Amino acid sequence: MDNRLNKIRKEMSALRADMLHAEDVIRDQVNHDQDCTESAQRVLEMRARMTAMVAEWKLLGGYVQLPTVEERLKEKRGVPARRPRYARPPMMQKRRRVAKS
Repeated sequence: MDNRLNKIRKEMSALRADMLHAEDVIRDQVNHDQDCTESAQRVLEMRARMTAMVAEWKLLGGYVQLPTVEERLKEKRGVPARRPRYARPPMMQKRRRVAKS
């Protein structure tokens, strides 16, 4: 079952990449005043396939509950490293002015 879950995840990743490429093609076609109905229909078909894949993935137990924002903020992420607000310049000796003769 884990192999099937991994296979679905890989297919979903590949489909996402294809969808992004198709959306870029649509934007390019729109920018050049070209007809983009075929590309748009392909994207809609890809979305339908993605929905079916997500449903199958969830049925196989691939659902992972993500933490809420509050839970993330409450998590301990370790002690933050202390650093000064600004760096102090190194201490330099003052030059003494010598009278010119």
